[in-house]
Amino acid sequence: MVRKQWGKSAVSLMLIAGLVLGGCSSGSGSKEAAPEGSAATEVKKEGFPIVEAPVQLKMFTRIAPVNGTFKEMPVFQDYEQMSNVKVEFIEAPTDGFQEKKNLLFASNELPDALYRSSLSPLEAVRYGAGGQLIPLEGLIEEYAPNLTQLMEEYPEIRAAITTPEGHIYAIPGIVTLGSARTDKKWINTAWLEKLNLDMPETTDELYDVLVAFRDQDPNGNGQKDEIPMTARLGLHIVTMMSGSFGLDQQLGYNINIEDDKVEIWMGSERNKEMLMYLNKLYTEKLLDPEVFSHTEAQYLAKQGSGQTGVFFDQTNNNFLPIADQYEGMSPPAGPHGDRMQAQASPVPRDFGAFAITSVNNYPEVTMRWIDYFYSDEGSTLLRFGREGEHYELKDGIPYYKEAYSTSETQPKITPYAGGGAPHLISEQVASYINPPQVQEAQKKLDPFMPEVRYAAPMFDEQTAQQVNILRNDIDKYYEEQSTKFIAGALSFDKWGEFQETLKKMKIDELQQLYQDAYDKMEK
Repeated sequence: MVRKQWGKSAVSLMLIAGLVLGGCSSGSGSKEAAPEGSAATEVKKEGFPIVEAPVQLKMFTRIAPVNGTFKEMPVFQDYEQMSNVKVEFIEAPTDGFQEKKNLLFASNELPDALYRSSLSPLEAVRYGAGGQLIPLEGLIEEYAPNLTQLMEEYPEIRAAITTPEGHIYAIPGIVTLGSARTDKKWINTAWLEKLNLDMPETTDELYDVLVAFRDQDPNGNGQKDEIPMTARLGLHIVTMMSGSFGLDQQLGYNINIEDDKVEIWMGSERNKEMLMYLNKLYTEKLLDPEVFSHTEAQYLAKQGSGQTGVFFDQTNNNFLPIADQYEGMSPPAGPHGDRMQAQASPVPRDFGAFAITSVNNYPEVTMRWIDYFYSDEGSTLLRFGREGEHYELKDGIPYYKEAYSTSETQPKITPYAGGGAPHLISEQVASYINPPQVQEAQKKLDPFMPEVRYAAPMFDEQTAQQVNILRNDIDKYYEEQSTKFIAGALSFDKWGEFQETLKKMKIDELQQLYQDAYDKMEK
C-alpha cells in the first residue's frame, strides 16, 4: 500500500487557518502575569522559556487509579520551570470521567485545554463544530514543529485527525514503536523442545502443534490439563488470526483496502474459511473452551500459569516468572499463503488525547507547551522524570532506576501509566514496555506488519450518527453469529443466510460510507 501524499490544498487550508487563529485571543484564560500582546507574553517559536512572563492554564484530565496527583509528578514540576507555563490540572478519576467530561461541555464551564481527554471522533467534531473546541491546524503549522514533522513522516496521522471540512480539533497520542501497537504471538518453546517440534510456520502446522500440546503431556504431570491455545474474551482470537486468511483491520474496522477500494469482509468467503478453522480448533479442544466466558484476570492468570501453549499479548509483563518458556512467533501462513499481522493499532493510537477550548487566551502558548512531548526529549521527561534521580541512560536509552521500576512506584511519577497521554512513544522511550524478549518477539512480526495502518476516519456528525446506527446492529449480529460458528452452535450450512442478513442490515451502505471517508482522506 502506498502512503497518501498531501497536496497544496491541505497546506493552503492550514495557512489560512493559521492566519485566522493568529488573531484569536478572546476568552477567560488566566493573564495575571502581563497585559496580553505585550513583549512579555510573546510566544517563542523555539527554545525555552516559551514566554518570558508566567502564564497559567487550566487543563481537565483523567487520572488513572494507579497514578499519583499530577502536580506531584516531576515532569510537570520541571516543565513549569522550563516553560514558564503553570498548569492547574482538574483531575477526574477514570471511573466517572466520561460523565464529568460531558458535564463540562453541557454546562459550558470549560477549562483552557483537555489533557489525556479520550475525546472520541464524534465528540471532537460535535464540540468543534459547536465552537467549544478550536481548530488546531494553523497552530500546529506555526507552533508545533515536532508534531508537524511526525505528520510529514506518517501522513496517516493527519488522515486520522482531520475532519471532512479540513479541521483538526484534537491531537492524539502517537506511537511509532511497532511493538507498542500490536499483540505478540507467544508460544511455549519449552513444550516445543520437549516434544521435538519445530516452530509452526503455517496454520496447518499450528494445528499439528496444538494437537501435540493437547495429547503428548508436555508439562509432564500425566494429566490432560494443558491449554493448547487461548485468547482474550470474545472475538480477539478472530482479530489475532485474521491476517493468516488475508483479512486486514484497516480504518478501525474489519476492512481490507485493495487498489483504493474498501471492502468490509465480514460476509466474505475468506472470513468463512477463518471461522471454519477456528471452529475446528474449538471443537477439538485445541482452543480454550473458556475463550468466550473467562474474565481478563483469568486470561492473564493463564499466561502466567505455564500451562498454556499459545496466547497473545503486547508485553511479557504477565508471565515474567516463567518468561524463559516462551518466544514470539511469526504469523502462520494461511491456506492461500497470506501471512499478515493484521492486529496492529495505527501510529495515531490514542485519538483525542489533547484539545484546546475556545476560552483559552493563550492557544499559541498551549500548542507550544504540548508540542514538546512529541519530541524524544519531552517524551523522556514525561515518562521517566529526572535523569540520575528517576532514571539513568544506558547506550543513550533511559531506564528506570530500580526504585522506580515497579508497578507501584512508576505510575506515581508519570501520567503515561494508565494510558492515553498525549505524547510520542518511540524506541527511544520504550524500555519499560519493550524489554529484549518483547523486542525479539516483535522482530518475528515486523516483516508482516502493514506499511500503513489507517485509523478510524473522521466522519462529519451526521455521517457518524449514520455509521453508529448501522454498526450497532451489524457488529452485534456479527459477534453473536461468529461466536456460534466457532463454538459449533451454528452450522456453516447457514452461511448464505448469514450473508443475506448482513445485506439486509445494509452492510453495503456502511461499506460505501467508509469508502467515501477513505476517498476524502486523499488531498
